[in-house]
Amino acid sequence: MPYRGLWIWWNDRLARRPRWLNVLMLLAAFMTVIYVPWDLFMKPVCHDEQVWLGIVFRGWAAKLVTIPHWAIWAALWYGLWHMRSWLWPWAAIYSAQVTFSMVVWPLVYVGGLRGVLSAIVAGIAFGAVTRALWNLRDRLEAPPPPLRERYGEWSLVTGASSGIGAEMARALARQGMSVVLVARRDDRLRAMAAELEEAHGVATRVVAADLSDPGGVEEVVHAVADLEIAVLVNNAGFGMAGRFDGQDPAALQRMVQLNCATPALLTNRLIAGMLARGRGAVIIVGSVAGHQPVPFNGVYGATKAFDLHFGEMLWAELQGTGVDALVLEPGPTETEFQAVAGESAHEGESPARVVAVALDALGHRPSVVSGWRNWLMANVIRFVPRSLTALIAGGVMAQWVPAERLAPRR
Repeated sequence: MPYRGLWIWWNDRLARRPRWLNVLMLLAAFMTVIYVPWDLFMKPVCHDEQVWLGIVFRGWAAKLVTIPHWAIWAALWYGLWHMRSWLWPWAAIYSAQVTFSMVVWPLVYVGGLRGVLSAIVAGIAFGAVTRALWNLRDRLEAPPPPLRERYGEWSLVTGASSGIGAEMARALARQGMSVVLVARRDDRLRAMAAELEEAHGVATRVVAADLSDPGGVEEVVHAVADLEIAVLVNNAGFGMAGRFDGQDPAALQRMVQLNCATPALLTNRLIAGMLARGRGAVIIVGSVAGHQPVPFNGVYGATKAFDLHFGEMLWAELQGTGVDALVLEPGPTETEFQAVAGESAHEGESPARVVAVALDALGHRPSVVSGWRNWLMANVIRFVPRSLTALIAGGVMAQWVPAERLAPRR
């Protein structure tokens, strides 16, 4: 079946909510994409009518009040697709408004027996939907099962000695998962292991390895051969700011090895066990830098484009296996990354916030950008010529790179 993965994904998405809610979600999609735009832009003004709280608006007034209708239908579609908790109570309140309007409108503007019967039928039908939406609160606000229950006992985090990796290890431990901590700095890893064991009562294992070395992956695989790794977090990586012609070739080689080869090879070695058990997860820490060329940190951006494509490919291939894949794409973050890359300090998100975004998206999306500004940056560039994208990204990056790193090599 050529599109088996697409079919599995679609059925999995529909299985996450009751059938009546799927019908409502598809109705919201239809209203958002087809009906309301037609009503707003194509229907003649003289024929347009809209009803709010039983009040009929006509002509240009109807066009004006169509805009909030459009926004509400779009929010309902998005909220139902992702089953967001903020749907309660607003979806029920809007549905109650529709119910009220559908009862008042035939009584006032139709009248007679026909109007009364129409009001009764509408009141029963739309009232049932309103009540069902009101009763959704427990389902929408129910926390997901702990990661240990969803995937298994052991997780492995690379680059776990600081930043996003350390925060990811803490988050996994809070959900009851034992953690294999991988990085170069043994002393930091042991301090982190002691913290997790004391705070959360989980088991840990420290593996001090340099994953920028081609032999590092095999060293890690050998160290965890007796464990069933249920969640793999490919977080280790670094950047290098400055003009490309002035960068150290050996450092560039280590960067490509660590940012690209290591997550691909480590995932290849550990995913077989997840597939055999029918559950597991792989998280790849990419970057918004992977969405466009990034002058003055170009090889790093290219490696993150690799991570994005690799992770989203993995997500598609794994449909129906019980194993989830996610690419996490943070922007500037309050970690050691800036100092290691040679960038001047600039503000960013907290690692805790970035990790929370990742774990919320895991099992639901192939990739996620942390932070609305970063999301906007990553998506707006799709509509900008790539030549301008590269120049704009270079202008932004140049603000964060010391002047001596911007000068051509002589």
